[in-house]
This record gives sequence, C-alpha cells and structure tokens, in this order.
Amino acid sequence: MNHEQIIKMGRAVVDTEATAIHALKSRIDDQFIRACEYMLHCQGRIVVTGMGKSGHIGGKIAATLASTGSPAFFVHPGDASHGDLGMITTQDVVLALSNSGGTDEILTIVPLIKRLGAPLIALTGNPGSRLASEADVHLDVSVEREACPLGLAPTSSTTATLVMGDALAISLLESRGFTSDDFALSHPGGRLGKRLLLHVADLMHSGDSLPKINRRASLAEALVEMSQKGLGMTTVVDDNGHLLGIFTDGDLRRLLDHGKIDIQTLNISDGMSHRFTTIAKDRLAAEALQLMDSKRINALPVVDDQKHLIGALNMHDLLRAGVV
Repeated sequence: MNHEQIIKMGRAVVDTEATAIHALKSRIDDQFIRACEYMLHCQGRIVVTGMGKSGHIGGKIAATLASTGSPAFFVHPGDASHGDLGMITTQDVVLALSNSGGTDEILTIVPLIKRLGAPLIALTGNPGSRLASEADVHLDVSVEREACPLGLAPTSSTTATLVMGDALAISLLESRGFTSDDFALSHPGGRLGKRLLLHVADLMHSGDSLPKINRRASLAEALVEMSQKGLGMTTVVDDNGHLLGIFTDGDLRRLLDHGKIDIQTLNISDGMSHRFTTIAKDRLAAEALQLMDSKRINALPVVDDQKHLIGALNMHDLLRAGVV
C-alpha cells in the first residue's frame, strides 16, 4: 500500500466505526432504562464478564463504572466456571458481553447466575441469541460490519460495546448525583485528584517556614528573610499579625531602578506593595493556581477571616504537588 492508500484505509475505518456508534442512538430505549434501573438499585456490585476482545472491553467498562460511582469489577467467565463464580452474590447485577451471544464460557455460567437470582444484563450483537433470550435485559450492540476489511477482527463491534458501556456508566453517574468531588475521591493519585482534593492548607508554608517581618523592619532584614525562606517574597505584618503588605523580588528591582537606596535604613513599609491578593486556607489549590495565573503573580499570602497572616503559597509549591 502506498501512502495515499494507507490514509484512505485509516479514514474508512473511522467512518465505519462512526456509523456503528451513530446507530446506537436509536437503541437507547426502554431496555436501556431497565438496565440502568437494575444497576442503580444494585445492593452489591456490578459484575462484568466477557471473553476475548469482549473481555478487554468489559474490563474497561467495569473500571469506568467503578470510577464514576457504580462499584464494579470484572470476572473472566472461564475462571468463573472454575471457582470464581463465588465472587458473584444475590445482591449483584451481572453485565455479560458477547458479540455473538453464544460464547460457551458465558452460557455455561448463565444457569448458575439465574439460580442465584442476580439480574443478568446482556450486551450482544445478536438479539436472537441464547444469551439475549436468557437475559433480564438485552442491549443491542450489533453493527452493520466490522472495520476490518476481512470482516473478522472485532473492531466496530468492540467500539459499539464500549460506547454502550460508557452510556450506561454516565447515565448512572448523573442519576446518582455523582460530583467532581466524588470523582476525586476515587482518583487521589492522579493530577485530577490532586486538583480536586488538595487545599491551600495542605501546601502552604506556615510557622517558621513562613516569610514574615514586622512593618518596622528594614529592607536589609526583609532581604535576609526572603533569602532564608526561599519563596521569593516576604509578608509584612503589624504587631497583631495583620497582613499589611508584601515585598517581592520584583519590588526590589523596582526600588533599584529608581536609584540608589540604603538597604540598612530604608523601612520596609516604604518599599512594600500595599496592593496584594490573598487566599483562604480552605480554598482548593487549583483555585490558588487560577488566581495566580489571572493576577500574573507567583505567590499568595494566606489569611484567616480577620486578615491575620497564617501562611504563604507560591507557584513552585503547586508544581511540586502536581496541581499544575
């Protein structure tokens, strides 16, 4: 195949699978509602099973369900008939995937699932199959043709099954009122979880690591504080700990641009910025990032309701935490 033919084939695959997905829209019907209701009212877990490529798709569907508020796991049908069927209880709902609807390994365990009384939802490409007829709910994921030119490799059929699984998972998510906070709780290790779970209080510098000087301090004392604390800034407070201003590397450059200064005698109150942005400790770290970006600043003092200084946060803290 030359380059033009390769591109043509690639685009034909996309078109074929897009057509298969589009055909699913008319099948989001009463059977789909029944499937959602079974899973929504499930007191146990949603058990997904499938062989071969359907099994790989089943694993992804189970993972998507679990991460969007519908506890689920995947069971290999071959293993199920050799002991793992004990993982399925009467409180569960079984979601079985088979393009043909005649997969022997699944059909072998269907009577046992029925005996347990666990609702069986089948996704097949053959509405007239045995699995479809045995199921409490059947969702039709048949496709006109596979994207494979030989019509053999599962392509359009696996894509259609995956999309139907996503439709179920997201419909359940909405029905449960699942929020971004809920999503973060099941994704604490990823960047998304950090953006949704980490608060300013988790990252801010406080206590001895907080750069802070009194309003009567000299510029020299401010520079020492900035050097020791390493945040590129220092806060300036009154005797009661109220935040009065901040002094940054940029403020120092502006002072130097204006001519000679005596760092020993210049009072920090004469060089600090009186206009500054603050944030509360209970705000999300992602909000602090958005605030810094919008204000084009690299550091934020953290204050309480009475404007007492309690901490400081800079862009490097967000970078290290993986929020950025």
